[in-house]
Amino acid sequence: MLNSATIAALLCLSLAAFAADSDWPSFRGRDAAGISPHRVPREFNADTEAGPARNIQWKTAIPGLGHSSPIVWGGKLFVATSVLTRGEAPLKAGLYGSGDSADDTGEQSWRVYCLDKATGGILWERTARQGRPRARRHTKATHANTTLATDGKRLVAFFGSEGLYVYDLDGKELFRKDLGVLDMAPWNDQSLSWGFASSPVLFEDTIVVQCDRKGDPFAAAFSALDGREIWRAPRKGVAINGWATPAVIRTEDRTQVVLNSYPYIASYDFATGKELWRLKSAGDIPVPTPVFANGLIYVTNAHGGGAPLYAIRPDASGDITGRPEAFAWNEPRNGAYMQTPVIAGGILYSCSDRGILKAYDALTGKLHYQQRLGAGTAGFSASPVIAGGLLYQTSEEGEVFVIETGPEFRLAAVNRLGEITLASPAVSEGTIYFRTRRHVVAVR
Repeated sequence: MLNSATIAALLCLSLAAFAADSDWPSFRGRDAAGISPHRVPREFNADTEAGPARNIQWKTAIPGLGHSSPIVWGGKLFVATSVLTRGEAPLKAGLYGSGDSADDTGEQSWRVYCLDKATGGILWERTARQGRPRARRHTKATHANTTLATDGKRLVAFFGSEGLYVYDLDGKELFRKDLGVLDMAPWNDQSLSWGFASSPVLFEDTIVVQCDRKGDPFAAAFSALDGREIWRAPRKGVAINGWATPAVIRTEDRTQVVLNSYPYIASYDFATGKELWRLKSAGDIPVPTPVFANGLIYVTNAHGGGAPLYAIRPDASGDITGRPEAFAWNEPRNGAYMQTPVIAGGILYSCSDRGILKAYDALTGKLHYQQRLGAGTAGFSASPVIAGGLLYQTSEEGEVFVIETGPEFRLAAVNRLGEITLASPAVSEGTIYFRTRRHVVAVR
């Protein structure tokens, strides 16, 4: 029979595990995995022009424009935005190839909002900075692309050229850092300006950032306690451009920071910033975040004629380009441009920006299926998430495709948000939260 001390310890472990499952602390949740064990509705409707609302817990207007995904800790939801002082910021969604910058250089205020997770009521909001943007953005981007990060003690907001800000969860600013102008552009036309999109990662009291800006790209780690710089790794010759969020990956042997970028995907020692390995890649506009699952590091990118998908062994070292022993498998032509893959039940799901969903055996790379979602006219930018065994994939037009997980394609439902949606959703305790063009929507 268990004694009272053992029972109390087991109860504490159980409560801690439940709390971990309930929180969604950063882009795509813990470790960017994009998975929650909690079921959420498979059918819902937030587009009241198409029919009555269904399974909508609340819908809260958020001013301005941002692709920042919602995050959740405890009873609070956090989201970032950029608010144009005069007029409305332009946004051009859809499938097109233009590299133009948006006409959005007027005075802005970069804000952080804290909402009550249960009701959607605004608990507090803070303005991090007000002024004209220090860099321009793409017509499909915003001045608040990056997702916040929290560990339950601190809240990290990274607005690129507008600075790095750290708050407590009640909105008190703890410190800020100016990392300079972070002007981003494709490798083959550095005269363009596309905006910043790499979200901060908060890991064991350390903030990791990826800043693949023009001229002198770098990655850096800062103390989350006081902003002290721990290390800075120059990336000239390794990275020309990259918009991906870093991944901090811990194995028995080491903890590494993996950065998706062009022309090289690269890994750095978490403690020192020393380069561990690099891989010459083909997709020249890397956006998806690396994901660790099944003992492998999965990285994909696309554009420029290449669309690779790699399953990299975490003990890789040196230049692993062309070294098959460093990979479990790789697929040279079926990667993703915008979206981070999600891996569950031994299957990797990856969706293209044109809505082609592909399911691979995560250990061998065998393609189980590929299936177009919708009519093929909408763009897809939000990354998929899995909740309670169902995959949720959102189009830019605000259609949410619900797919049963498994080696065969089974469409369970198609739902509507009624607004442009490019941000990835968050999941917590039976609710899925969507950030649309003008709202945060809680579906329960």
